Amino acid sequence: MPPEAIKAVPVRHYGRWVSAVGVLVLLGLLVQAFAGADIRWEVVGDHLTYDTVLRGAWETLWITLLSMLIGVVLGMLLAVMRLSSNPVLSSVAWGYIWFFRGTPVLVQLYLWFNLSLIFEVLNVGFYKDEMNQVITSFVAALLGLGLNEAAYMAEIGRAGILSVDPGQTEAAHALGMNSAKTTRRIVLPQAMRVIIPPTGNEFINMLKTSSLVSAISHEELFLASTNVSSRNLAVMEMLIVATVWYLILTTVFSIGQYYLERHYSKGSGRGLPPTPLQRIRAQLTSFRTRSQVGGERI
Repeated sequence: MPPEAIKAVPVRHYGRWVSAVGVLVLLGLLVQAFAGADIRWEVVGDHLTYDTVLRGAWETLWITLLSMLIGVVLGMLLAVMRLSSNPVLSSVAWGYIWFFRGTPVLVQLYLWFNLSLIFEVLNVGFYKDEMNQVITSFVAALLGLGLNEAAYMAEIGRAGILSVDPGQTEAAHALGMNSAKTTRRIVLPQAMRVIIPPTGNEFINMLKTSSLVSAISHEELFLASTNVSSRNLAVMEMLIVATVWYLILTTVFSIGQYYLERHYSKGSGRGLPPTPLQRIRAQLTSFRTRSQVGGERI
């Protein structure tokens, strides 16, 4: 006579339900506090598409893109220099990373913006002009954010390059490839799986860090919202407007980062991460399964 089939009963996790209820209560209190506060929500709605705010949002995006481009290109160059067998190149790269990682971004922005106090005139032979005409607030923002980001991207790139099996480089050299071609065609494409996730995080962080350029009077999203609030005296409302736009920008690029990670995960030993729709479908399926098991127990 065959043994009776075992009926698996899922363990009840009452602590999870208590925690969920507690979180919902706190969220409800937070929503109630904002709903009952003296906030003119119609001002928030009207200024989300206000010309000054839109220009500030575009300026934030533009500064972020250009600064990140500088950071990625220079960071990859520094990563290769750091791993070079040439002691001069590796020492220069180490010193660059040490300086820019060891000082705050705000201090670096002020240093670049006030560079004319040290060098009054920029003279490179074919071009000569006063330094305060060259280092505008926009140029200072790009230098401050881009050069600082390069130091972090150098370490991210170095970690990605070191993650590639050395045998790949040896095989490429055996086929007659030089070091530059091996790095460009063999090492970097494989290192992208390690480089892309933290690079996406750095880009999202750059979007928010760009608000620091308001300290050197460059009108990006935060300063644009602040300037509007100084005229209409809607301080909290304009801060909410800026918050909404930052959330919109970071959400859009977070989605892009997710699908970029999926693209570079192809061909790896692990499976591709599920898409948001696949996650929702899996959650619904799991909920139905638990409901059916609970019904059978009853």
